[in-house]
Amino acid sequence: MAAAPPSDAENRSNDRQRVLLVAYYFPPAGGPAVQRILQFVEHLTDYGWQPTVLTVRQGAYPNRDPSLLDAVPSSVDVHRTASLDPLALYAQLTGSGGDDGGSALPAGSLGEDRTSWLEYGARWVRANVFIPDARIGWWPFAVAAGRRLLAEHKFDMILSSGAPHSVHLIGRSLHRRTDVPWVADLHDPWTDISYYDEFPHTRWARQLDARLEQSVLSEASAVTTVSPSWADLFLRKAPNRYAVIENGFDADAFAAVEEPLDEPFVLAHIGKLYASRNPTALWDALATLRSDGAIPALRVRLIGTVDPVVRRSIAEHELEPIVSIEPFVPHEEAIRQMARSTLLLLVIEPFAQARGMITSKLYEYLASERPVLGIGPVEGDADRLLRSAEAGRVVSWSDAQAARALIRSHYDAWVEGTPRSGASRGAIQEHNRRHQAKRLAQLFDELVARTSSPVT
Repeated sequence: MAAAPPSDAENRSNDRQRVLLVAYYFPPAGGPAVQRILQFVEHLTDYGWQPTVLTVRQGAYPNRDPSLLDAVPSSVDVHRTASLDPLALYAQLTGSGGDDGGSALPAGSLGEDRTSWLEYGARWVRANVFIPDARIGWWPFAVAAGRRLLAEHKFDMILSSGAPHSVHLIGRSLHRRTDVPWVADLHDPWTDISYYDEFPHTRWARQLDARLEQSVLSEASAVTTVSPSWADLFLRKAPNRYAVIENGFDADAFAAVEEPLDEPFVLAHIGKLYASRNPTALWDALATLRSDGAIPALRVRLIGTVDPVVRRSIAEHELEPIVSIEPFVPHEEAIRQMARSTLLLLVIEPFAQARGMITSKLYEYLASERPVLGIGPVEGDADRLLRSAEAGRVVSWSDAQAARALIRSHYDAWVEGTPRSGASRGAIQEHNRRHQAKRLAQLFDELVARTSSPVT
């Protein structure tokens, strides 16, 4: 019997170029890093690129969201490998971090317990042994699997997406081995990340980390990041081709969301509030407004992880009666909670490169069409994005007066029956996931054309 002719879908797949996408955070992991990866795997195929994902089998994830597995297209091959993970071991020693060790050996901003000998020792080991980060134990397994995949199939591009920045060392190793063009996608700074100085690095460790960062920035065929300020930051460190690929929003996910506003007035934050993200100007503003009797029907909802430092600050301002702290929710539910809120809270922690921080959450806030109050760097990239979308503004970390005035204006409008709206979804389509995947595909096309062009 003659073989059936290939289907139209198979023909289109065969026409696509192939990209090997290396990422640690991938479903069933949850959180913002996963959303960035999903925007690539969902939409690169629309622009001529077929992704294959190389990820970890059992990751130490701060949050898990198995529902995101349904968002991975069936056409995308996913290869998972083992990993030597110190996070899981530390979780067993300390009894912290839950089943997956997600909050065990510090990989991000520190909490309040920095005094015990075990805690200090863990941080010293994290800073000076696991360089550039605690996920470096995945490197040998991922490189071995990546070499096998590159030998078995023709790939036109390698994309490493992180933090964790150890994924870029995997991309670098595969690029060196094969000469396949490689894009390093850094959605966070490396040695300038917000919590970098919280760790007790030795001078030797800092120098090694800086050399690794320099080698990635200089050896990659191109480097992508999430904001103009961070593209400029990396350019100052090493000359290369830099492009901004934003953290977009899923237009389809928001098109189906039609949630009525909650009663009473709800000021909501969805995501993590680290100790370094404690919005003291907000607590000061709310305490004053509450004592003046100006916001009797206002409630604050904090959905996600809230550090004890933040909880203590809320108690010190006597705001516990109006603040509810709720656990992490799946992404689909998080979108619904955004749409039901009267005003959304964005907090950017103070650090040297804070001007360039545009969290993936901000794009989803915009897509929810709810107004946003930001606490962070005025005139930073996030503030400019909010103002251009007519969705809100950022007030400085110490400007309780500005925060108080903004909250009062939103509350008064709500009392009058005319709650303020946020961005118009139709006006922000350039920020959706499909558009960002298109920009990445265009960069891939340019790099492949440059690689294949004969040298004259």
